[in-house]
Amino acid sequence: MRWALVKVCLAVTTMVVVAFAVPLGLVVKEMARDRAFSNAEREAAAVAPALSITTDRDQLERVVASAGAGSRMTVHLPADGGRAALDLGRRRAADPDIRTVRRLGRASTTTVPGGSTLLQPVALGSGAIAVVEVYVPESEVTNGVGTAWAVLAAVGLALIIGSVAVADRLGVRMVRPARRLVEGARELGEGELGARVPEDGPTELRLAATAFNAMADQVVQLLANERELAADLSHRLRTPLTVLRLNAASLGGGPAAEQTRAAVAQLEREVDTIIRTAREAKPQTAAAGPGAGCDAAEVVRERMEFWSALAEDEGRTWRVAGVDRPVRVPVARADLAAALDALLGNVFRHTAEGTAFAVDVHNGEDAVIVLVSDAGPGISDPEAAMARGRGSGHTGSTGLGLDIVRRLAESTGGDVRIGSSVLGGTEVRIWLQPAGRGPVGRGRRGTVRRRRPGKSVLAFNRPRSLP
Repeated sequence: MRWALVKVCLAVTTMVVVAFAVPLGLVVKEMARDRAFSNAEREAAAVAPALSITTDRDQLERVVASAGAGSRMTVHLPADGGRAALDLGRRRAADPDIRTVRRLGRASTTTVPGGSTLLQPVALGSGAIAVVEVYVPESEVTNGVGTAWAVLAAVGLALIIGSVAVADRLGVRMVRPARRLVEGARELGEGELGARVPEDGPTELRLAATAFNAMADQVVQLLANERELAADLSHRLRTPLTVLRLNAASLGGGPAAEQTRAAVAQLEREVDTIIRTAREAKPQTAAAGPGAGCDAAEVVRERMEFWSALAEDEGRTWRVAGVDRPVRVPVARADLAAALDALLGNVFRHTAEGTAFAVDVHNGEDAVIVLVSDAGPGISDPEAAMARGRGSGHTGSTGLGLDIVRRLAESTGGDVRIGSSVLGGTEVRIWLQPAGRGPVGRGRRGTVRRRRPGKSVLAFNRPRSLP
C-alpha cells in the first residue's frame, strides 16, 4: 500500500510538472527572442532620424557608431540621382529580402548564418526607401534560456522529490496502523487476550482499530463470564461441602460416621482436582488492556455477603473495612472473587467454629492491599505454606487456595505475604499493583510481619448482614 501510494503520487506529480514546465520553458524561449529583436528594433530606430536628413556616408557611419550597434548594423541606401546603391557595413541579408522590404515598406526578419537579421525600412528625404539591417546572433536569442530551463528543471525535480516524500509519510501513516492491526489480530489469535490496537491513523483504520478493540474486549468479557460461572459453580460446591464436613465431624464414632467423613474427604479431593485442572487449562484473561479490571471493594462486599451466612451459623464475628468507595484493580472480577473465596474457605476449613476473621482493603498510592486475617492458631511455617501454594501439596491441604491467590497477585506485578495478625492468627496480604503506577515496594515473599497490638483499624461485631 505504501509503495503503491508513492508510485501514484510520483506519476501524478511528474505529469503535472511536465504539463506546466514544458509550456513555461517555451514561453521563456519566446520571451528571450522577443527581447533580442526588440533591442534590434530600438537600434534601427536610432538611425532613422539621421537617414531622413542626410545620406552622406561619413555622417551616417558616425551615426551608426554612436548608436552602439557596431558591426551588427548595416545601412542599405538605394540608387538616387545618378548615385549608385550603397551599403554601409557588412551585408548579411540576401538582395531579394532587401528588395521585398523596400517594396512592402514594413519590417521583416530573415535567417542568416549564425543567427537572424532585422530588416527595417526607413524613408529618406528624397522619398526613396533605405533598409537598416541589424544582425541578431543566435547567442543573443537564447541568452538566459538555458538558465531558466535549468531553474524550471530544478523546481520540477524538487516538487517531485517533495511529493514522493509527502506520499511516503502519508503511506507510513496509513500502513503503520494497518500493520499494528494485523499484529494485534495475530496476537489475539495466538491467545494473547490483552492485545489491543492504538486507535489512531486515518479515519477508516481508526474505526477498524476501535472495532477490533471492542471485539477483543467482548472476547475477554465472554471468557470472564465463563470463568465467573465456573467460580460460582465451585463456590456452590465448596460451601455445602464445608457444612457437610463440619456436620460429619459431629457425628461421633462408628463405622457409618467414619464412612461419611471419608466420603466427604474424597468428595473434597475430587472437587479440588477438578478446580485445579480447570485452572491449569484455562487461558489467561487478566490483561492490562481496555476492558480488564474490576472494583475490588464491590467484589469484597459481594463475597462477604455470601460467606456471612455461614459465619453466622458458626457463631463467628467478622468485619470488613475499606470498601466504602470504589477501588479499581487490574484483574478480572472472577479472579478476585476466586482468590477471596479461597482465603475465606481456608479460614472456615482450618479454624474452629466461633473464630473471628476480617477482610480489609487499603487503596494506597502505589498498591492496593487486601488483607484477610483471622484469630485462629496461625501458620507456624509461612515459607512452607507458600511452597504449598506453589503446588507441592501437604497433608490436609492441597495448596490450591494460595496458588489461586499467588497467580492473581503476580499477574499484576504484586505478591502475597503471610504473617501474624493482631487477632493472634494468620494474616494474608495480597499486594495488587494498579495499572499505570510504579512498582510496588514489597519485602521478601512469605516473611512473617508482626504488628503491635492497638494498631489495627479493625473492630469486630457480632455477625451482621451487609447493606
